[in-house]
Amino acid sequence: MTTQAAPRTGQRVFRDRRDAGRVLARMLEGYRGRNDVVVMALPRGGVPVAYEVATALGAPLDVVVVRKLGVPGHEEVAMGAIASGGVAVLNDDVIRGLGISPEALQQVAEREGRELLRRERAYREGRRPPDLSGKTVILVDDGLATGASMRAAIRALLQQHAGRIVVAVPAAPAPTCGELADLVDDVVCASTPTPFVAVGESYWDFTQTTDEEARELLRAAATTSEAARSAWPAQSDAEVIREESMPVQDGAPGDSALFDLVGDAQYVLLGEASHGTHEFYDARARMTRRLIEEKGFTAVAVEADWPDAYRVNRYVRARSDDEVAEEALRGFVRFPTWMWRNTVVLDFVGWLREHNDRVGREGGELAKAGFYGLDLYSLQRSIQEVIAYLDRVDPAAATRARERYSCFDHAAESTDAGQSYGFAAAFGAGESCEQEVIDQLTDLQRHAVEYAQRDGLLAEDELFYAQQNAVTVKNAEQYYRAMFSSRANTWNLRDRHMVDTLDALAAHVGQQRGEPAKIVVWAHNTHLGDARATEMGARGEHNVGQLVRERHPENCSLVGFTTYTGTVTAADDWGGPAERKWVRPGLPDSVEELFHETAAKAFLLPFGQAPRATTVLSSALLERAIGVIYRPETERESHFFLARVADQFDAVIHIAETRAVEPLERTARWEQGEVPETYPFAL
Repeated sequence: MTTQAAPRTGQRVFRDRRDAGRVLARMLEGYRGRNDVVVMALPRGGVPVAYEVATALGAPLDVVVVRKLGVPGHEEVAMGAIASGGVAVLNDDVIRGLGISPEALQQVAEREGRELLRRERAYREGRRPPDLSGKTVILVDDGLATGASMRAAIRALLQQHAGRIVVAVPAAPAPTCGELADLVDDVVCASTPTPFVAVGESYWDFTQTTDEEARELLRAAATTSEAARSAWPAQSDAEVIREESMPVQDGAPGDSALFDLVGDAQYVLLGEASHGTHEFYDARARMTRRLIEEKGFTAVAVEADWPDAYRVNRYVRARSDDEVAEEALRGFVRFPTWMWRNTVVLDFVGWLREHNDRVGREGGELAKAGFYGLDLYSLQRSIQEVIAYLDRVDPAAATRARERYSCFDHAAESTDAGQSYGFAAAFGAGESCEQEVIDQLTDLQRHAVEYAQRDGLLAEDELFYAQQNAVTVKNAEQYYRAMFSSRANTWNLRDRHMVDTLDALAAHVGQQRGEPAKIVVWAHNTHLGDARATEMGARGEHNVGQLVRERHPENCSLVGFTTYTGTVTAADDWGGPAERKWVRPGLPDSVEELFHETAAKAFLLPFGQAPRATTVLSSALLERAIGVIYRPETERESHFFLARVADQFDAVIHIAETRAVEPLERTARWEQGEVPETYPFAL
């Protein structure tokens, strides 16, 4: 007896029961086209799920009717269940504990038995029940809690001499899946939410299935003969995707496809499935160049700290003492440095400076494009930048800022001052600086008009830079304090800060230019893909992609990137050295594996122009996410999550085989990661 279960997941994985059935069908692909397979559903909720399974596998569909035996006067409490064929499963603990008499039990059983027979006749509408003797029976429901009804159904199938029984459900507690594995030949649980609350929590739409809906699906399955199902067009999901995909050159679509995808969007979000893949960085850079050159985009906002990226911004706008692009990138000293100190970013920053120098000669300062960070990890650096700005424009205000920010002095000597401060504040080992950072931000904002009027455009930019540093200090203080507390979700704090920064940047640039700012955003897929289409949303997490869609509907375009295999720059642990690591081939039932089956080296899938592929990818699939840490030995648990890709993004770009992004500082451990001659066969 085997059990096939997905990793622990959050809730609301499936759009509805039909979507859940399509997910299960992929997991049961090995049973497709076999003449000995029958799919049996537990009505009513199991019928839509089972219909998708039966249709995909080319198998007949029928029902196993199960009725709960409710305690008299408390019918919601089950004292047992009965199933087709006169099978009864009793909960002796409940019966004895509540003192249920044999007469009362028999009365309930007779009543439910009559209802069971009525429902069987109603669902089958005169059709004969299938002969299950010696058959492989896939028993499907929309989910399990305790599994009592499923146990009754299993006994009914055993009584009908089924040859092999497979239990398949979209969602169930892991212990229940394990217990059923002792009773049947195979158990397939698409997700095992932890903690498990209720079956309905795994669905966005868990509207009750009516008897008529169940009958319609059973009729539809019955009218499709076995011969017709065998002749069903054999076009696979991979073939659908291959037909509707568009070509790309080294991961970047041509101008026509790119501009059609972007349209008039003000925000274009370009993701990455890892923080260390050359092709993702390179394709984003080339797409961004075309958007700047041809579509009027004037800002690039990246998943990087505000002061570090602003040093680059000064360089590309010819406002710094840095003479070359590499010097401008030296502000990125916090782990992981390779995210921004790599050869692709170096080339892009050099190009952006040249572009700005060229357009600036004709269009002036406002024609130039900027480079900005969105993240909030720069607590100490942002403090220093606020004080440095005030030293130049208002020494008295700088004195006040030093006094307020001295609250952090007890953590300043730590290698990670933010975490040290947060730990101390959360556990009473140090004072909270919450009020001080708010007071400082308020003080700066109170004098904003005065500061901005001094030197025109440059003064406005430097004030905006200082204000955003003060905002970053305020939000970083909250973030690090929440890191050691259960009062707030730090992921949400971080991503909301990034979107607030993005909106502030758009307002600032738009006000200067006198027209809406157009911004390209670079960040990881998990930040830029809409969280509502992933397990993140079920955990109560939102992200940049979701918030941008909510705040700017119809005015944004979200593009994700995926890869099947190759190498990646990543570390073993936080703060560890950069290594060149193998990326294992995508797992079964993953979007990466599905894309690999197309046999295409690279492609763009714009969901607005690919209706059949959109349907395929509106079902939940595993999706890989590699951050700055990659642990192949625990890949399924550490790096895969369920997502509905067509809802997560407006388009996705797949590159079958990728290579590690090259850090500007190539370490010995990174050099040792060269691909052997046997690659990929040595994996």
